[in-house]
Formats: sequence, structure tokens, C-alpha cells
Amino acid sequence: MAAEVVELLGGRDAVLDMTVGAGGHAEALLESGVRRVVGLDRDPSAVRSARERLSKYGNRFEGILGRFSEPPAGPFDGVLYDLGVSSMQLDRPERGFGYRVDGPLDMRMGGDGPTAAELVNELPEQELARIVFEYGEERQSRRIARAIVRARARRPIETTDELAGVVAGAVGRRPGGAHPARRTFQALRIVVNRELEELTSSLPRAVGLLAPGGRVVVIAYHSLEDRIAKRFFLGEPSIRVLTKKPLRPKPEEIARNPRARSARLRAAELLPEAGELEGGSSPRAARRGSPRASGPPRSNREAAA
Repeated sequence: MAAEVVELLGGRDAVLDMTVGAGGHAEALLESGVRRVVGLDRDPSAVRSARERLSKYGNRFEGILGRFSEPPAGPFDGVLYDLGVSSMQLDRPERGFGYRVDGPLDMRMGGDGPTAAELVNELPEQELARIVFEYGEERQSRRIARAIVRARARRPIETTDELAGVVAGAVGRRPGGAHPARRTFQALRIVVNRELEELTSSLPRAVGLLAPGGRVVVIAYHSLEDRIAKRFFLGEPSIRVLTKKPLRPKPEEIARNPRARSARLRAAELLPEAGELEGGSSPRAARRGSPRASGPPRSNREAAA
């Protein structure tokens, strides 16, 4: 959804791309006239790719390795999240994200922490079922968990192809439907990378980095991420929601990139009156020291759908 991102953030002074990936959105923003883009990613290969792709822009682009729950110092006039797994990661079998190509069952974005294979082979059946149901929104999670436990009793599940086969064997395939392992792979990837915790922790920090009138744009690819963004936007009194309904990709974009079909874009803007609090302190400084920044959402009657 590069066109929508440029419409919301193009031409601004400084933008922080929290998930720079291969640099596609960052390049579109630089081409739109954004003076400086800082690109953050926890995947070292993504940062290297973005730096190489955007080297022609000189010091207008800076690539930084890190999690978006620990962003660089601001202020920024825009913050962008393009969540989920990137095409670059899916298309590299050795990363273990894809269920259509065989590779080691890894799924780590940053190379640290337990792999998906460790979770699949070590977690109790009940915990596996909970993860697949909660993070994959998979109704047949118990059946899948039972099949995994039976399969790993024979020998460890070590590759993406092995896991995809176990799931497909447990729930069957629908002609013309999505791959039966899609939700299971999503659930494991979310848990391996603590994606929902990262997003929940990062959004208050993103607002705290904004200059007055700055905008936060979140592109989510499943309802769990989208729900976190929606609830945060509605519960944060210092911002104004710009998208009453999430924006969806146009048919022509889906035709070019079928992986974009599930994208949902939400945006919000820091209110002018939030630029300075009473006594001259900025909301950024106040939020850095406030535990409310990462607490439960507060009510906000300026609703978006």
C-alpha cells in the first residue's frame, strides 16, 4: 500500500520506518520528498538489503538494526509500521517462514531465541493447541496439536515441509482454499518473535516520538495486529484517528501482489494541542516516564470502526 503510505506521510521532514524490510516503503517516501528516513528492522539481512537499495539517497536514509519496541530517539513527523513477515523472508527457504517451500523450521526474524522447531517438539500438547488457537485463530487447533505430538513421538519435526504435512494430514485440504497450515505457521511465527508484545510495547513509544502534527501509520495483515492498533488509537487521547475504517488495498495492487490482499491500514495524527502540555513539558517527555503509556487502553469517544 505504498500509494496510501505516501499520501499520509509523503513530503514530511523525517519519517521512522519501524519495519524497513527491503526498503520499498522507505524508497517511496524518499521519492515523495521526505527529507530523511530512518529504517529500523530486527532482521540483519533486511537492514543490509535496505542500505544497499537506498545507498543512492546518501545520508537521507539511515538503516538501523533493532526491535521496534526500542526505537531511536525522535522527534519524527511520521512513523510507519508494515507488520508481519516480509516477502524477502518468505522467499528464502532457509529462514523457515514458508509452508510452500521446504527449509529448516526456524521462523526467527532476528536470529535469537527459540526456533519454531523447538516449540513444536518441546511444548505440551495443551500449550500447542492454545498457541495455534489464540495466535492462529485456528478452530481445529486441538486436532493439529494432537497430530504434532503423535508425529514428533516418531521423530522430531525439523523442517517446514514436515510440519505443513502434519497439519494438512490432520485437517485435510479444501480444493481452491488456503493452505491448511497457514494459520499454524502464523501462530508459531508470532510466538517465536513475540510480535504482539512488541507491537503493544512500541505503539505508545511511537506516539511519544512524534513532533506536533506527526502521524502514525500501521499496516496489519491479520486481525490480532489490527485489533491492537485499533484499540490503541481509540484509547490514546493525544491523537486523532484519520481512518474511520481501515484502508484496504485496491484490486490492481492485489493483482500485482496477492500477499497484500489481507492488508489493513490505520492512521492517526498527534493533536496540535498535545504538542505542549501545561508547564511547557512535551508529551514525549511525560510519556517516557509514565507507566500509563504501556497500560490498558483508555476510553476514547472519538471512535473509528
